[in-house]
Amino acid sequence: MKSFFKYVLATVTGIAISFILLFVVGLIIVGVLVSSMGADKETVVADNSLLLIDLKHQITERTIPDPFEELDLPGFITVKSFGLNDILKRIDGAKDDDRIKGICLDLSSVSASFATLQEIRDALLDFKDSGKFIIAYSEGYTQRAYYLASTADKVYVNPEGAIDFRGLASQTAFLKGTLDKLGVEVQVVKVGTFKSAVEPFILDKMSDANREQVSSFLGSIYNHFIGQIGASRGIAPDSLMAIADGYLARTADDAVKYGLADGKRYKDEFLAELKDSLDISQDKDINVVSILKYKPTTKSVSASVRDRVAVVYAVGEIVSGEGGDDMIGSERISRELRKVRRDDKVKAVVFRVNSPGGSALASDVIWREVELLSQEKPIIVSMGDVAASGGYYISAAADSIFAEPNTITGSIGVFGLIPNMQKLYNDKLGITFDEVKTGKYADFLANVDRPLTADETQILQMQVNQIYDTFLQRVADGRSLSKAQVDSIGQGRVWSGQQAVEYGLVDRLGSIDDAIAAAAGKAGLENYRVVSYPAIKSPFESLLGGSADRISTWFSKRELGEHYRYYEQAKAALRLRGVQARLPFTMEIY
Repeated sequence: MKSFFKYVLATVTGIAISFILLFVVGLIIVGVLVSSMGADKETVVADNSLLLIDLKHQITERTIPDPFEELDLPGFITVKSFGLNDILKRIDGAKDDDRIKGICLDLSSVSASFATLQEIRDALLDFKDSGKFIIAYSEGYTQRAYYLASTADKVYVNPEGAIDFRGLASQTAFLKGTLDKLGVEVQVVKVGTFKSAVEPFILDKMSDANREQVSSFLGSIYNHFIGQIGASRGIAPDSLMAIADGYLARTADDAVKYGLADGKRYKDEFLAELKDSLDISQDKDINVVSILKYKPTTKSVSASVRDRVAVVYAVGEIVSGEGGDDMIGSERISRELRKVRRDDKVKAVVFRVNSPGGSALASDVIWREVELLSQEKPIIVSMGDVAASGGYYISAAADSIFAEPNTITGSIGVFGLIPNMQKLYNDKLGITFDEVKTGKYADFLANVDRPLTADETQILQMQVNQIYDTFLQRVADGRSLSKAQVDSIGQGRVWSGQQAVEYGLVDRLGSIDDAIAAAAGKAGLENYRVVSYPAIKSPFESLLGGSADRISTWFSKRELGEHYRYYEQAKAALRLRGVQARLPFTMEIY
């Protein structure tokens, strides 16, 4: 009888928990449907308005509707995303919108990488050409925030705030110490003196070669960073470097003294000045529209315009299969490239690549579709924050390549990682294995409970060498260089976009809009539509497809906040299969 009641209690408890979970999921679905129905309400923009740009949200390549984004559950961090495409479109729209008199930059937090910031910065400078003003205010500016704020006519900081201006640094996380404690040995086969992707698993600090390449591309990005700010603020680059090297602008007074800020203002003083700029009474409220809500009047395209420029987005690590919005699946992206190749309405293609690389095999599958497309239509690559290793591989066959000066690219090299967990199993866990096999290599790479033999290591090295040779050939053919030339700038070495132009890996510096204009020009188009691929699913479609995974991701992001990226990196490491063409495990510039 005691067992009977125990099982009944367990069953009742299970049913209760299931009911609660279903109820929560039901609330989420209802919330999504309600928010979706209200999503199309257009924000009214009054005359004499100010466009408020607040970039505290995660900035992605495109705005991907998140069916759970509008939900705000207690105890969870709200992390919203906003597409670079919409940011650029709305800044451009505001330039010609008579209702918008200026832009206010509220940049207390900016998390985007430097190439993304470059595109936004260029859009802000273009906005100023219209004669409208930009004004920036914050309690404190990070270096990324200040990079954008420096475009403003006036930069103000709270009297107790500061501008964090101290130079750039790049950090890589190393896991060897952790693996040693666990009794896990990572066996490496690679090609490329500078191919540092393996270093976090086998070293506890940077190799000399890796330190050399990071110093080189970081210096290139920093010089551009300093040059751009200097041009906007009217300060010589040498002076800016001296300010940064001495960490001299630590307070608001310092920022004003050294010309990084135009003045100190409390919020009420700043608002009063804004009202004067807009010529409104001090007792009136400012008409403000957030860039998140602002919908500019779209420039009408005649219904008779049939020609199209397709923009195919490839974002995330490269894997075999379907992938997703933040992962480049070889099947999915290849299908989209075939689709635009076969579409007679599409006259030219821009391939937007923002990827640190991934599977060498999946990269080659996508490369083949780019090559086929280039034989029939103009295709121009536009590189985002990073288009390196496999990200460069899939770009190599395009007619031309555009990048930002601070894009991370190159890293032409390959590697393979094979864990040996013998000590973990035997010494830590007390687990041993025995087997029977029909041939010498029957268990090759099938298990991770023993080290590779010399023969197995040689086989893997030959495979990696062959893939690297193919990689060199792909780049040589696409860039009209010899294999020897590519190898001399390859070897896994990472370059900035500025450096890549000098070495022939990139044709010119420019934004995605520059790439679209160039593609249209190459196709001889004057009137055309821009169409994006893959198609973005509606929130409801997104909810129905893989809802369990999306719910799990949503909860993880809210729980972990900005640390979610480390969780993603750990998952990516566990997904490694086959020979890889990718950047280091983690590399962050701050």
